[in-house]
Parts: sequence; C-alpha cells; structure tokens
Amino acid sequence: MSNFDDLFKQENAQPPSSNDQPFDKEAWKQQKQEQRETVYAMIDDTAEAVAKDGTKFQSYLDVQSRFDRYSVANALLILAQRPDATRIADFDTWKEQGVYIRKKESGFYILEPGEEYQREDGTTGISYNPKKMFDITQTGNSRKGETPSYPDDRTRIKALTAHSPVPIRISDSLPEGANALYQPETRDIIILKGMDAGDIFRALSQELAHAEMDTENGSYSRSDHAFHAYCTSYMLCKQYGVDTDGYRFDRAPEMLESMDTQEIRAELSVIRDANCEISGRMNRVLAQQRQQKRQEPER
Repeated sequence: MSNFDDLFKQENAQPPSSNDQPFDKEAWKQQKQEQRETVYAMIDDTAEAVAKDGTKFQSYLDVQSRFDRYSVANALLILAQRPDATRIADFDTWKEQGVYIRKKESGFYILEPGEEYQREDGTTGISYNPKKMFDITQTGNSRKGETPSYPDDRTRIKALTAHSPVPIRISDSLPEGANALYQPETRDIIILKGMDAGDIFRALSQELAHAEMDTENGSYSRSDHAFHAYCTSYMLCKQYGVDTDGYRFDRAPEMLESMDTQEIRAELSVIRDANCEISGRMNRVLAQQRQQKRQEPER
C-alpha cells in the first residue's frame, strides 16, 4: 500500500508564518476606534466645507440625489472620497454578483449600523462602524458613456403627483412669478395652467416639498423652508432627468453659515427626508407601471 505521509512532512517542517501570530483583540479594537474617529472627522470637515461653498453644496446635493436612501453622513463621506460614484457596494457584495474589483483600486468608507448599546441615561443607542466600499467604476464591469434611462414627460409628472399628500388643482392665475403654490392654510397646491412639462415638474416638486415638510400644526412658514424646498426640487430633477440649468447655488446658503456641524447635518436631513419621501412614492408608482407592462400580453 502506498504511503502518502511524505506529502505533509515539508509543510510541517516549515517555520511558523508571521500570519500565525495570535489575534490581538485590543490592537484590533484600537485600530477600529482610530478608523472610526477618522471617518467622523471627515464627516464634520465635509459638512463645514458644504456650508461655506456654494459649489461644494451643489455637489453634495448631486451625491445625495444619486444615493437618496443613504444618510446625510454617508452622502458627505461619498462626497469627500468618491464624489462621482454612481453605484457602490462592498467587496463581498460585488463578488457575489460576479463582479471583481480591479487591481490597485482603493476603497472608501461609509458607516453601517452596528450593535445596540445602553447610554448612561438609560436610552438605547446604535454604534456605527466604517465599512469599505467600491464604486462600479472601480470594477471590471465599469462601462463608460452609459446614458441613464428616464420616464417620458407624462409618466414622470403622473408619478410625481400620484398619492400626493395634498390636493393639486389647476388655475388660470397665480401671484406674479409663481408657477405653483402650496397653501398651508388650505392644505392644497395650485398650479398654473398651460406650462410645459419641465416647468410643471420643477414648480410642482418644490411645492410638494413644502407640503411634505408641513407638520400640520398650524405654524408652517414657507419662508423658513423655502431653501429646503428649492434644494429638494433640484434633487428630484437630477434624479428623474429634468433640466436643472435654472437652479443657482453660486453662494453658500446663508442659513448654514453660523451653524455647527450637527446643526448643518440636521438642516441637510430636512432636505434629504423630503426628497426621500417624494422619490419613494415616485419609484413605487414607476415600478408598478413597469410590472404592468411586463404582464401585458404581446400583440
């Protein structure tokens, strides 16, 4: 009978590899803590930059519009590290999809929820840990020159108005300079008759943002939320392929100038949440329409 023991002698005779060192849990925890501190510092620095520079602020809106389900903190991290990202995932997720990361590509970090913990006051908090991500442009599946597909004008407007939180009615006249108007007193939106599709979407998305932000406690102020609504409209236009040349962010928003980083992020969250609510409704409507078309019999 053949003896195969010799196959293992050489391996056993090798000196132990440096990789065989025992796992140092404390060193690992220290490394993770330093990594976490670096990421949080990046969030604060980017929030301050966004508050001081109109161009940077607009870039933030562009990133948040592409990643509307991501938190403000993660949108700021993407802006700081990979502002042109369009589709991101971690190494394992890309691998599961049969996609490989190109050699020498460096990942970037976002935060993901970790374990719950008890604060000193007895409340429950959630720890957040840095997670390395890669954009699709860093993979072997990267394709240049892809053109996004958007719904046609009529479909886009119908999706925007579907399940609106307030009634929308058409009118022959509105105050000068207004193409649409949300009225907190009557909880409705009036829109000017006879506009083209782009003007309808831009005007209506802004007023729907007002309607979303109104908590119906009787104290809603349009002027206090005018900039939030303007930004929300811009983001929706970017998401659904409506021209945005008329939007201006030449200067940093005055409302952010005197705020600390937590307050800046809170203001950005107001914009993000209004956009997320409207785009969520639109995406559900558009998904239902696509499903219906697939189920229609061929003619």
